[in-house]
Formats: sequence, structure tokens, C-alpha cells
Amino acid sequence: MNREPVSRELFDEVMVPNYAPGAIIPVRGEGSRIWDQEGREFVDLQGGIAVNCLGHSHPGLIGALQEQSEKIWHISNVMTNEPALRLAKTLCDLTFAERVFFANSGGEANEAAFKLARRYCWEHFGPEKNEIISFRNSFHGRTLFTVSVGGQPKYLEGFEPAPGGIHHADFNDLESVKKLVSRDKTCAIVVEPIQGEGGVMPADPEFLQGLRDLCDENDALLVFDEVQTGVGRTGHLYAYQMYGVVPDILSSAKGLGGGFPVAAMLTREKVAASLGVGTHGSTYGGNALACAVAQKVIDTVSQPDILKGVRARSERLRKGMMDIGERHDVFSEIRGEGLLLGCVLSDQWKGRAKDFLSAGLEEGVMVLVAGADVVRLAPSLIIPEADIDDALSRFEAAVKKLTA
Repeated sequence: MNREPVSRELFDEVMVPNYAPGAIIPVRGEGSRIWDQEGREFVDLQGGIAVNCLGHSHPGLIGALQEQSEKIWHISNVMTNEPALRLAKTLCDLTFAERVFFANSGGEANEAAFKLARRYCWEHFGPEKNEIISFRNSFHGRTLFTVSVGGQPKYLEGFEPAPGGIHHADFNDLESVKKLVSRDKTCAIVVEPIQGEGGVMPADPEFLQGLRDLCDENDALLVFDEVQTGVGRTGHLYAYQMYGVVPDILSSAKGLGGGFPVAAMLTREKVAASLGVGTHGSTYGGNALACAVAQKVIDTVSQPDILKGVRARSERLRKGMMDIGERHDVFSEIRGEGLLLGCVLSDQWKGRAKDFLSAGLEEGVMVLVAGADVVRLAPSLIIPEADIDDALSRFEAAVKKLTA
């Protein structure tokens, strides 16, 4: 067994250089705290980028994984399995959905959603109705299809030619959508209720309702990408429930497994019928281990007291960051919902979000960025209030050093 010392330098020797990870290597986590190889402790406000919704080493998730690991891991989709069926039934009971497709990542769930939208319109209206409308600054994954639907050209650079039939409108600008939508050609409008990678930008309620109306008027499907906003992140199980606007298709991943790779595409029976036998698939999708863990996540997060707690923690964290912003003149606003918050840098600090991330690490607090101008927070949904206060104290110490 290879037990040679592992360092950050080894990354550069053995890994493809598409990431630029920080210098520390976390080796242990408990709750909302992480320890690195040297034993240094950090308060985690990153949450694995909105993934570790119940923190690290959650006893319930460990128990679910251990229990299922002693039964059956993987059997392929030639047969079904009990955890997948239970999880699908739970997701249908708790949402608008009547049918579920399981995958392994947000990109895969979105790939399935976009393929379904095209195939549904191909079956019902013909091959000309294939165009997808998305939004600038959106992010939907890293497959060629999802990165093309995403509205950030930098992620497509060098990978062209991109799939065709994709148009981009301006987020929160319904008029820009009306100029692109067409009854003959539009098959779907794809939107994040809160743009995550695009700067933690919430949609206006009237905008999402307007998209719903446009889809209804033009026989198009409304697709919500809730990879980042789903599974309690906003203080509601899914963000569409907060907005009161129901999509035709919804993608879920990140927090769904609490750190175990799993994703789901949710839709109605009428739409799902277009993915008949053999039209789409995933070798690992619906894996028994993943679904057993996700079941525990959903059973926990869907409890009213947990969702209420997200909203309370949000207020505490938001107010703390606003106070820091005011004391040191570093933030112009704090936006977002629940425990997906974006601290927008003031004019003199624009473009320097990564400096705040680095300064935070030095003081023992882990934050994220969402572009160059926004510090993003996506901690555990059950982070203790004492950990929030400790994180705020450490972050203010980092800001003091940065502004000095």
C-alpha cells in the first residue's frame, strides 16, 4: 500500500492542471470545522461549495452509508434497487415531480434535463422546435452541452464548435427573453432561481413568473437549475417553493448527497414519457449507496425546524457580514437567500474577491468567491450559532489585515 507523504506539490506532479487548489490539504472534518495536515483548525463557510449541507462527519449520514454498504453497493440499471425507489418516491411526495431520473452530478442532471426538453418537443411538435434560451452569467455544468447553455463564454473557449440552437438573454430582464422566444422554435427556458457562480444574484419573483407565462404561451418547458439552491439551501426545500413558480423540469445535486456524489432530475409524468427505454442513461445513476445517503439527507433537511433554522442562521450571518462591511467599507451589499449569500465588494475592492478568500484562510475561516467581485458563503445548514460567531470574528480579523 502506497503511504508516501502527500503534499500540495504532488498535485502538480500527478494531476491535470485544470484546478489551482490552495496550499492546505484538509484531512478531517467534524460539523462545521476542518483540520489540515498540520492540525490547523478552520471554520468552514464553504460547505464544499454548497454540498456539505449537514456539515462534516454527520452521524446520520455515516450510519446510512455504513448500513447500506453492508447490503449492496452497485447493480447497474439492468435492475432497480430499494434505496433508489424510496428516494424517488420521497422526492415526488415533497415536490411537484411525478418522475425522477438519477445521475451523479449537477452537470449530468442538467444534461438530462436539456436532452429531455429537446426530445419532448421533438416528439410533440417536430424537429424545428429545439432552441434553448438561457441567461448571461449562468452556470449549468461542464459538459459540452451544459457549458454551452451556461452564459459564461470563458468556459467554452477552446472547446468549440458548441452545440447549436442556444440563445442567451439578460437575467431579470423579461423583455430580453421576449425578443428571443418563439412558439415554433423554443423548446425550453433554463434558469437558476439564484445565479450561483454568476455572483449570487437572486431572480425577481415577477421575472420567474414571466418566464412561466412565456413558456405556457409558447408550448415551451421551464427548467429550473436548482443544483446550488436546492435541498434547503434557501430555507425552503427547493427555491421554486419560495417563489411560488413551478417548473416543468428541475435539476438537483450538490446538497442532495451531503457530500456523496448523487444528482436527480425531477419532472412530470407527461414530460418524462419522452425519455423512453434506451433514450438516456447513467451507469452509476441511482446507485444504492448514493441513494441511501441522499434519503437520509432529504429526511433530515425537509424537517420544518431545520428549514426554519436555515432562515435564522441566514439572518445572523447576513447581519454579521453587513456589520463587517460597514465597519471596514468593504461590501456594498449582501444578497442571496438562506445560507447562499453573496457579499458584493465595494468599488475600491472590486476584482479582489480571491484576496478575501486567502486572507480568511490565514485567519482560520474558509469562504468562497462567486466571480471576482463577490465573496460567497454556503455553510452547513445546521452550522451552530457559536461557529457562525467564531467565523465572523476570524473573517473580521482577516479583513482588518487586508485593509491595513
